[in-house]
Amino acid sequence: MEQDLYNIIVECRTGKRKAQEQLYRQLYGFAMAIAMRYAVDEHEAADILAHAFVKMFRSIHTFDETKGNVHGWLKRIVINEALDHIKQRSKFVSLELETVEEPAINNEVIEKSNAAAILALVRQLPPATHAVFVLYAVDGYTHKEIAARLNISEGTSKWHLSEARKLLQQKLTAVKT
Repeated sequence: MEQDLYNIIVECRTGKRKAQEQLYRQLYGFAMAIAMRYAVDEHEAADILAHAFVKMFRSIHTFDETKGNVHGWLKRIVINEALDHIKQRSKFVSLELETVEEPAINNEVIEKSNAAAILALVRQLPPATHAVFVLYAVDGYTHKEIAARLNISEGTSKWHLSEARKLLQQKLTAVKT
């Protein structure tokens, strides 16, 4: 871990507000980028981030730099907070599917779209579908891990991913025509 960041964390553990402000400023951009993947807009991301930083500062004494870096630790906190936020505003419907039809993805359409446009389309997905898509496609979680985190079945996770791909394909095709 970067020595300066480590020193700031040590000071945060003693309750120094100035150190907390320094840590917040250093990690804000990193954490906001994660929150924006799960939020529908900047206001929601800021809300998620505020709660995540409160949790981080309350539990900063548990952070162990020998087990990982502060960025990985904060990323987990932000993702967990985002998922809690999504669970509060949406209901996950349990769907048991043995096989899920994978929609055909037109890579040419995707290549012509920029990342901001695709992210805007992802934010339009239903909340549960949005969460599963980001967990799987962006953050690299498996269906088993997603199911455990969201208290849904693996089949439901697969259905949401398939639905996300289908809806995004429709939206991308509509944008390009």
